[in-house]
Amino acid sequence: MKFLLGTVAVIALLASGTGYVGYRLSCNPALHVAASKGDTMAWLRTDFHLSNEKFLEVCKLHDSYAGTCEEHCRMIQEATREREALLTAHADRAALDSANRKIQGLREVCEGSIATHVRRVAELMPPEDGRRYLTLVLPRIANFDHTAAPDLRLRHSN
Repeated sequence: MKFLLGTVAVIALLASGTGYVGYRLSCNPALHVAASKGDTMAWLRTDFHLSNEKFLEVCKLHDSYAGTCEEHCRMIQEATREREALLTAHADRAALDSANRKIQGLREVCEGSIATHVRRVAELMPPEDGRRYLTLVLPRIANFDHTAAPDLRLRHSN
C-alpha cells in the first residue's frame, strides 16, 4: 500500500508519454499547418494525397465553379429578400407559398450543382480518399444558409 500512489503516478506518466509520442509519430505536420490556417486547399492537397497535377486540376475546378456558386447564392438571397418583403407587406398566403417554392427550387438547384462539383473533385482523388472526401463534404452542403459559398473550412459544424 505504501507504494500505491507512486505506482499510479508512474503508470499515468508512462501512459501520457506513450500517448504523446504515438500522436506525434502519426501526425502529418503539413496537415496540422493547413488546419491551423483554415486553408481548405492545402487541407485537400495534404489530407487527400493529391499529386501536383491532380491538385492543379482541383484548383481549376474550384476556380471555374466559383462564379456559378456565387450566382446561385445571389439568386437565393434575392428570392429571400423578395419573400421578406412579402412578409412585411402582409401578402396573401398564395404569394408567400409561391415565394417559398421559388427559394426551395433555387436551393435544390444550388445544392445539386455543388454536389456534382464535389463529386468531380472526388473523382480526381485516389478512390479511398475520394470516398472519404464525399463522406466529409456532402453532408455539409445542406447545412449552410446560402449567404455565401459553402464553408469548407476546417471547423466543426452542427
